[in-house]
Amino acid sequence: ENKTGAGGAIGAAEVAAAPPDGYTLLFVASPFTTVAASARAPGYDPVKQFAPVAPIASGPLAFVVNIDVPAGTMREFIALAKAQPGKFNYGSAGNGSVNHLALELMNNRAGTTIVHVPYRGIADATKDLLGGTIQAMTASIPAALPLQAEKRVKVLAVTGPKRIPQMPGVPSWQEEGVPNASVINYWGIVAPVGTPPAVISRINAEVQKILALPDVRERLEREFAPRDKNLVAVFLGEHAAGVEAHAERGGVWREIQRGPGVVRRLL
Repeated sequence: ENKTGAGGAIGAAEVAAAPPDGYTLLFVASPFTTVAASARAPGYDPVKQFAPVAPIASGPLAFVVNIDVPAGTMREFIALAKAQPGKFNYGSAGNGSVNHLALELMNNRAGTTIVHVPYRGIADATKDLLGGTIQAMTASIPAALPLQAEKRVKVLAVTGPKRIPQMPGVPSWQEEGVPNASVINYWGIVAPVGTPPAVISRINAEVQKILALPDVRERLEREFAPRDKNLVAVFLGEHAAGVEAHAERGGVWREIQRGPGVVRRLL
């Protein structure tokens, strides 16, 4: 069941309260920790209320703009936004979502004033981006690839520290004048805390079998950045330490939400 809203907090809170029997799982991405770290009352605790089940993948986001935006590069868009403060809007999956905080980080680092428009989910934001109601957003690589191929959006940059094989012609934020900014998304599966270890082990084993299938592995390599040891550590045996390390960025996220010019720490 797809429970949207509040950057994923509604679904996370529901799963946190579910019986820990292995029948209710939560598919998570970075908002699982960014929302919990930045919201005053997210309704769940990503460390205390969940147990790791399986990592899926990790990778940067894509910074995309409406096809009619008169900028062909990230540097051109930044210059355009600086010349017209407050004219351009960006969409997100909700306050505290990774899409929201990534763009506020960009605003802070690049000195732009692009206005946030929160949506109930990223699908609604994407619809308005394509329709021209908003001009920019960050999207997952799998979501951005077909839109780029169909020339329905312009992908101006990726939010990681370097280019990725899936979009070799797209520069990173670092290359395009957004210094000290790197946002990496992750995907995985968690369960309510208290789920029996034997149940978690069985689910994990089945997920790993699926991820090892040639067609699945090929698709993951094509659409995502490879899973790294840090991602695996977050989910396998070091969930609390890994999630807390990710959530530690909450101090940065909270200060960014208070306005430009107040961030004292780097990611």
